[in-house]
Amino acid sequence: MDAVAAPRLIGAPPKTDPNGQDDARLKEVARKLEASFLSEMLKSAGVGATPDQFGGGAGEDQFSSFLRQAQADEMVKSGGIGLAQSLFEALKEQANGGQ
Repeated sequence: MDAVAAPRLIGAPPKTDPNGQDDARLKEVARKLEASFLSEMLKSAGVGATPDQFGGGAGEDQFSSFLRQAQADEMVKSGGIGLAQSLFEALKEQANGGQ
């Protein structure tokens, strides 16, 4: 289980990671956020909705969210819509104290 990071004091120098692990963590968080966003967009578009005829019933309805999330994850792996990169840059700037 990951420990919750302590809040950084305003004006305190940013923590730097010489191995680039902070960047890797921020990129992964940004990818997850983009995948969640895409999953919700797929849901709004009706992807994974049970058809009226010959539908799979309640089980299909319950598991359709897993299908949408897997599709969104694959979309992000193949480049996504560019949201992850924008989020990464914003998170990195915030982590560096807006410098």
